[in-house]
Amino acid sequence: MTPDESLAYLYRLQQFGIKLGLDKVRELLHRLGNPQAGLRCLHVAGTNGKGSVSVLLAEILRHAGHRVGLYTSPHLHCFTERIRVNGEPLELDRLPPLVEQLRAASSGLPVTFFEATTALALLAFREAGVTVAVLEVGMGGRLDATNVITPELCLITPVSLDHQEHLGETLAAIAAEKAGIIKPGVAVVSGVQSAEAAEVIASVAARCGAPLWQAGRDFSWGSDQAGMWVRAPGVALDGLSCALPGTHQLDNYAQALAAAARLRQDGWQLPDRALRGAGLTARWPGRLEWWGEPPVVLLDGAHNAAGAAALARYLDATVTRPVRLVAGLSGHRRPAAVLAPLRGRLRALYATAVSEGTPVPPAELVAWAQQAELAARAFAAPEQALAAALAEREDGEVVVVAGSLYLVAAVRALLGAGAAEQTFDVGTAPQPAARECGCKV
Repeated sequence: MTPDESLAYLYRLQQFGIKLGLDKVRELLHRLGNPQAGLRCLHVAGTNGKGSVSVLLAEILRHAGHRVGLYTSPHLHCFTERIRVNGEPLELDRLPPLVEQLRAASSGLPVTFFEATTALALLAFREAGVTVAVLEVGMGGRLDATNVITPELCLITPVSLDHQEHLGETLAAIAAEKAGIIKPGVAVVSGVQSAEAAEVIASVAARCGAPLWQAGRDFSWGSDQAGMWVRAPGVALDGLSCALPGTHQLDNYAQALAAAARLRQDGWQLPDRALRGAGLTARWPGRLEWWGEPPVVLLDGAHNAAGAAALARYLDATVTRPVRLVAGLSGHRRPAAVLAPLRGRLRALYATAVSEGTPVPPAELVAWAQQAELAARAFAAPEQALAAALAEREDGEVVVVAGSLYLVAAVRALLGAGAAEQTFDVGTAPQPAARECGCKV
């Protein structure tokens, strides 16, 4: 089996769709010899920020000398980005023997793509000699395939409305699904939450006898990317730097640092230098990522209302002129719900279809724009939408590409190849003003 054949086998599993539940993945892992057994795991759920928190937490552990496995989804350009060891994606030539084991073990068991990739990640971590793994939940938490692990710490990032067709129509229902990763007696570190979500998380933690640290009550932070401070039990750090742009990334960094503080209480050796180093070395492509010199194009995977609101706050703090938005959505997302937070920042919308998943028709995005009295056109492909936005951009204007990560990945590849007859290099991102999180320990 070649790497290409391995990938083809995995992608064929997408025919089974999304089926939340743990029975099949438990059986698959049993057949594989339970690679998760004996692996120290940290589990991260939430709606927005869980990928960033996972990356930051993995970097803290790596700087502390651990051999760290990181499992996230989706990927941008290559499947192996989902499975990393000490920050490096799984080597493609390691994929075939792992997939061969997976295929043999799953005989007669109709596992989904995500169930298979979760088992594959745990198998890869065992064979790579990983000492601790950070696993990001794919969707929800309670019935997500990653919930087969027995974690030493759970983290829940901000909960908001998304994937309602699978997780429930209310914030409380979605928070209950996210809180489903909480295990009896296992500590929980929760990020900034609405009152409704915070109440659900606290209730589940109390029912499980799980110690809960809540943002704003048990840990606090403030300032900006170049001079951040954090206070948590056993941790008092000043002068931190965060390489990930956006004030919401300060929230994510603070939650990862609070998680490190909690692990310290459980005996983990995580020196201050590791906590500081993570902010300097963490990378999360496609999230507030600038391209061009000077910066011309901003990529961001803002695919729901909360993500769009974070993007709007960043634009308010860094960009003076209205922007041209290249947007594409997938799944059951409604343009009015996702794009409304950005309306006040937009000059024009260039709607396009995404090539993966279930695309939202570009005409639906244009219809929303017309109702919002915003100039808009539909394009069949991302390269056409990007070319039009760049061609019509006036001096000083920025082109923002946002929505589905599938769209961000497609445009990122175009930019790397010199899209629209221009050559782009990663530029220096504008920085927002300092801020306080508004909470104290």
